[in-house]
Amino acid sequence: MDITTVAKMAGVSRATVSRYLNDGYVSSEKRRAIARVIKETGYIPSRQAKQLRTGKTNLVGVIIPKINSASISRMVEGLTSQLNDSQYQILLANTDNDEKLEVDYLRLFAEKNHVDGVILVGTVLTSAHERAMDELRVPLVVLGQDIEGRSCVYNDDYHSIRDITALALDHATKPAYIGVTERDLAAGRARHRGFLDACEEYGLEVSASAQLIADFTVESGYLSCERLIESHPDVDTIICASDSIAFGAMSCLREYGRSIPDDVQVTGTGDSELTLVVTPTLTTVHHHYKTAGKEAARMLVDAMGKTTRIPCEIRLGYEVLARGSIR
Repeated sequence: MDITTVAKMAGVSRATVSRYLNDGYVSSEKRRAIARVIKETGYIPSRQAKQLRTGKTNLVGVIIPKINSASISRMVEGLTSQLNDSQYQILLANTDNDEKLEVDYLRLFAEKNHVDGVILVGTVLTSAHERAMDELRVPLVVLGQDIEGRSCVYNDDYHSIRDITALALDHATKPAYIGVTERDLAAGRARHRGFLDACEEYGLEVSASAQLIADFTVESGYLSCERLIESHPDVDTIICASDSIAFGAMSCLREYGRSIPDDVQVTGTGDSELTLVVTPTLTTVHHHYKTAGKEAARMLVDAMGKTTRIPCEIRLGYEVLARGSIR
C-alpha cells in the first residue's frame, strides 16, 4: 500500500494525496474521499518518505536524568501531552544522572535528521554540556534550570525555599538544612541560598555542620538526619531540599524518639503524592512540574516553526503548603 494506490482508490491525483498528508489545500470533497480510503485501508504514510519531502522527522529528543523521579515524571507527562497535541513523537533518553551520557545524547541528537528539537531536563550542566548544546542544529529548551543565553523553563527554587523556611522559623530557633549538591544550580545552590537568607532575616546563624548534602533519596535523607541529630541534638527544624529527603528525615527522627512537629519540624519540596499519606502530613512546596513540561514543549514547538532562534525563558510560580509537620 502506497500513496499511488491511495490516490487511485480515492479517484484523485497522487499530488492531491500528498497535499492532504502534508496539510496543504485540498477541496472538501476530495479530502473526504482520501480520508475514507485511509480509514478503510489503515494506510500509514512512510516516515522516511515524509522526511524526504519536508526535511522534518516530527520527532523530539527528550533527555531526563532519572525516570523514577516524581517531579521528572510530572514534567514528562506535561511535555508529552503537549507534543502529542502538536503531532510530535518523542525519543526519551534516561541517563540515570550520568553526566557523560547526557552529553552523548546531546551529540547524538546533534547529528543530521535525527530529531526536530531537543528538551533537556537539566541538573548538573558542565562545559561539555555547553559545547554539545552549541553543536545542536535544532532548537533546544532546557527544563528545570535558568541558563543564560538558552531558552529555558524553570521553577523559582530560591524564593520557594526562602518562604517555606520563613514559615517554619516562626516557631524555631535552631534550624538545619539537608540539601543536594550545589553543582545543581537550581535544586542545590538556589534552594540552599534561600534557606540561608531566610535564617539571616530571622537573625539566626546556622553552623556549617548543620548544613548537610544528601542525594534525592529516602535513604540518604535518613542517614543525613542521623548525622545531624548526633552532632546537633537540639535541632528543632529541618528544611529539606526534596520530599524524599524529608521522608527519610522523618523516619529517622521517629526512630530516635523525636516527635514531629513538637520536637522537630520538617519541610520538603516537590509536593509528591506521599506528602499527604505520611504521618504527620508533610509541609512542602508545590512546584508546577506538569505545567513546566507543557510550557517547555510549547516553547520548543514555537521555536521549531521559526527560522531564527531567540532565547526566551519562563519562571513559574509555586505554592507553600503548610501541613502537619510544622507547628
